[in-house]
Amino acid sequence: MRYVRAFWRRKWVVLAVAVLVTGLASVQTLRQPKVYAASTSLIIDVAAPRVLDNDVKELMGDERGNYWFNKEYYATQNQVITSRAVATRVVEKLGLQHDAAFLGLTHVKDEKLRQQLMQGADAAGLLQSRIGVSPVKDSRVVNVAVEDLDPQRAALLANEVAQAYMAENLALRLRTTESATQWLEERKAELEKASQVSELALYDFKKNTDMLAVSAENKKSSVSERISSYENTLTQVRTKIAALQGRVDAIRQLQKSSQGDETWAEAVPGASETAIQDLKRRFIEQRAVCVELGERYLPEHPKMIECTSKLAVVREDFVRSLTNVVRKAETELAAAMGEEKNLVRLLAAARDESFQLGKRQIEFDNLTREAENNRRLYESVLRRLKDIELSGLLRTTNVRVLDSARPSFAPVKPNVRRTVMMAIVFGLFLGCCVVVALEFLENTVASQADVEERLGLAFLGFVPRVEQKGENPRERDLFVHRQPKSSVAECCRAIRTNLLFMSPDKPFKTLVVTSSGPQEGKSTTCIFLGVAMAQSGNRVLLLDTDMRRPRLHKAFGVPNEVGISSLVVGEGSLDSAVKSTEVPNLFVLPCGPIPPNPAELLHTQAFADLLKAAGEKFDRIILDSPPLNAVSDSAVLATQTDGVVLVLRAGKTNRESARRALRSLADVQAQMYGAILNDLDVMDARYRDTYLNYRGYYGHYAEETKDGVASS
Repeated sequence: MRYVRAFWRRKWVVLAVAVLVTGLASVQTLRQPKVYAASTSLIIDVAAPRVLDNDVKELMGDERGNYWFNKEYYATQNQVITSRAVATRVVEKLGLQHDAAFLGLTHVKDEKLRQQLMQGADAAGLLQSRIGVSPVKDSRVVNVAVEDLDPQRAALLANEVAQAYMAENLALRLRTTESATQWLEERKAELEKASQVSELALYDFKKNTDMLAVSAENKKSSVSERISSYENTLTQVRTKIAALQGRVDAIRQLQKSSQGDETWAEAVPGASETAIQDLKRRFIEQRAVCVELGERYLPEHPKMIECTSKLAVVREDFVRSLTNVVRKAETELAAAMGEEKNLVRLLAAARDESFQLGKRQIEFDNLTREAENNRRLYESVLRRLKDIELSGLLRTTNVRVLDSARPSFAPVKPNVRRTVMMAIVFGLFLGCCVVVALEFLENTVASQADVEERLGLAFLGFVPRVEQKGENPRERDLFVHRQPKSSVAECCRAIRTNLLFMSPDKPFKTLVVTSSGPQEGKSTTCIFLGVAMAQSGNRVLLLDTDMRRPRLHKAFGVPNEVGISSLVVGEGSLDSAVKSTEVPNLFVLPCGPIPPNPAELLHTQAFADLLKAAGEKFDRIILDSPPLNAVSDSAVLATQTDGVVLVLRAGKTNRESARRALRSLADVQAQMYGAILNDLDVMDARYRDTYLNYRGYYGHYAEETKDGVASS
């Protein structure tokens, strides 16, 4: 609210600043040259029309339908339109670098100087700064506007910028296509060579590994079949060996237990063959014959000898046959074991061959894969190269002109109305800033808060401003006496009450009224205070101790021939020097002749005796003293009286000046009763809340004092 009141109080400052800013802005705006604008409308598609089928892919523009891509794409195109490349195309086509009107150099009359300035001018940059792009929301339409001092040239430049943008867009695509084609040509040559090398390496590998006629898979399958056959045969042989080994072991066990009987082999498996059985039967028959002959003949008988010989031959054949059966079993076992050994060797060789084939298969697969990859990459690059070469032959663009620019003879700059409105707003804002700065820099005592918080003094009260009517100062000085029901009189009585309550146990006898500087109303306040105290029934004496600029004798219309200076030097008496006034119980002791040394005069014992004598005759003595910061008289008086009252002019007295005055009083250890705020305008906005109760009095006072005078 403090700043709101400050704005209202200083509203004329705000208005003055606003008017000044608005006037300057208006003058400056009217002095500016008129600028015209022309715009052309373009339709920008995300991609150019597709002439070729979908099998032929273009180099740019496959990210269709993506919102973020479209957003970035159109933002990029807006930058391209306002780029230096587009502006350079227009400048070169129209020769704007040699156009003095476009460059703004027509005012240069010197032809040589103009040529120098034209050579140093940046026509492309100048045109670039005049190009504006504004996309139409929710559409693919873009408005390209160009500003210029000439409406015809503005339309021409707008159309040429659109054409230059289309040409630049097409050139950018062609440059990209050429760059891609060159790169693909290089990759094609590299991949073609790599494909040939990998295919030759695959052929050499097949040749070295004899894989030309039979594929690796067939060889691997053949080896796998052999390994499987070897394993099956080896299993059968080992089964056979197990059986033969058991038979041989049984024969050997039978032979060991035969104890020399050669017919033990009859128990050998296989001895039951027909031939052996025939030999056995013959052996038994011959043995029976020999037994029968032995019964008839002696052993030496020829028949017995012949029979015995035949029996031995038959027996030998029989035993030989049995022995052959055993040898056959052992021979079969040895043959089976030899077959097993051969099969194991063949199986190991087949497995080694299988491992070698696996290793070769890995190398073969790697070579095959490398050859296929190189071939596929080569074919892909070749196909893409053909697509780009074909699409590069197209000269279609994705930009179309919707509406060409036409000259507009209504200037777009300066916009006087907008400039004035902005100047008014800015002026008001600047005025408010000035008010805030003034309020922040305010260094005067203006309110009770300033007295109490910033100066640390007791606030005794305030004296409202007295509007002066007429030129007689006596009317102002005696206002409290002549208008006892006014708000000024009420305020003075309130100050009187506050002073009495400052020291209720020991009321003051002598009181110094002073100020920090001149023209702060201390003399008027002194008179007002004396009148208020006299109206309460006290005998009050006003002493004019301002011996440099005395004024009390003028206020009351009394002579000044004899006064304080006369009494101090011993001339005259107190009773004769004291003058009565028209105010009952109020007396005044004028200054008297102005002395050359007021400070020394007030510091004498004679002056002290004068105060003592006056104190015996009057209830209250009020001393009107000079300003503290001007002379030291008030500080001298403060040491000889009961207390001091400091008068501050509201909104005028500087805080630092008041602090210096207080330091002067503190140095002499004076008794400070407080401060009175003088000449306060209760109608001021900043005092409306604080002193609201006095506004009624002030209105009543205003009606009563239509013929009154102003305070000092």
